[in-house]
Amino acid sequence: MTSQPHPDAPGMMVTCAVVTVSDTRTPETDKSGQIIQALLANAHHVVGAYAIIKDEPNQIQQRLASLSQKVNIDAVIFNGGTGIAPRDTTYDAIEKLLEKTLPGFGELFRFLSYQEIGSRAIASRAVAGVYQNKLIFSLPGSSNAVRLGMEKLILPELTHLVSQLRKSS
Repeated sequence: MTSQPHPDAPGMMVTCAVVTVSDTRTPETDKSGQIIQALLANAHHVVGAYAIIKDEPNQIQQRLASLSQKVNIDAVIFNGGTGIAPRDTTYDAIEKLLEKTLPGFGELFRFLSYQEIGSRAIASRAVAGVYQNKLIFSLPGSSNAVRLGMEKLILPELTHLVSQLRKSS
């Protein structure tokens, strides 16, 4: 692990919303949503909201808009719907709303995925950015992809990125 150029604020907790985008998952079968919530809790962050919504662009955008209005939510982590199948609409729904994008997130996620699954990583449309002063992440729905994105990218940078956003508010 490389050293961080800017140390994180010690003990800073981030409140996240977790949104699973799926036409078939339930709270009992949502393994990826459960993994995200457990990893956040283990890192001493807070899950302030959790939902499963259908892979419908309007539902995705409405959920993002409503969560962005909640003052206690710092970040929203979506999982599911990032591939290229006809029902995979999360990327399309979210990306056009982002006011700032974090291209390095998707690039690094695909690089790390390539190391695990090979060339199939090109089908991932993982994306991250900022919407209405909230940090937004969108991961694939597979449990392995969620664990990879959370452990290697999101959790190591979550407090730093949120603290950067708080500077502007």
